Amino acid sequence: MGWEALGQWGDDAARIQPLTGGVANDVWSVRVDGRLAVGRLGSRSDADLAWETELIQYLDHEGLTVPVPIPTTDGRLFADGLVVMTYVDGGPPGTRADWRRVAGTLRELHRLTQGWPQRPGWRSSTDLLHAETGTKVDLGEMPPEGVARCRAAWARLAGRRTCVVHGDPNNLGNIRMTADRVGLIDWDESHVDVPDLDLVLPGNAAGLDDDAYDIAAQASAAWEAAVCWDDEFSVKRLAEVRPV
Repeated sequence: MGWEALGQWGDDAARIQPLTGGVANDVWSVRVDGRLAVGRLGSRSDADLAWETELIQYLDHEGLTVPVPIPTTDGRLFADGLVVMTYVDGGPPGTRADWRRVAGTLRELHRLTQGWPQRPGWRSSTDLLHAETGTKVDLGEMPPEGVARCRAAWARLAGRRTCVVHGDPNNLGNIRMTADRVGLIDWDESHVDVPDLDLVLPGNAAGLDDDAYDIAAQASAAWEAAVCWDDEFSVKRLAEVRPV
């Protein structure tokens, strides 16, 4: 259906302008019931979007600042691949203190979501020690030597507790800070995994010890190589994963 689906949020619902940052989705500022909001149109399944919108509603209820889904006129949280969400204002982190606040917010996300079910069709990094595919990952497309390096990095995470990870907190566009809160937007990469994957932050703002930081950084580089293989960024990230 495309953007015609926006009509399900009301006769006056309208697109305003495209927003940067969307890779897998078409993201626009929209107006719904006279309010500024954000619309994200993509090809994810209903099960995938149900998982994400349920998660976001829960996090909002628990006090995190997130883009809350706005229902259609008949009460649905998404329709025909389109999700409309509240607009979260604020700016990116700019100081070490800002990044420490981001780390604190990510740890709260991790605390709140221990035991959360996996996003439909996704695999965690440690699942990929044995599985070949999961949503955006297809290890069969990577060179075998690269797969071996990625799996060696992920094996160092085996046996750890899991929770929801945001999946892309180092993207400055995904963090909206004000003096009194840290907002996290763009949950398209969120899934269940080991929390340290979210904590490889500038200046080691999460305060990981040297060994923990090395394990997390290697596993994170391996994940980012696998999840978008084989563009320029993924090739660069694989080069950062140490040989076996």
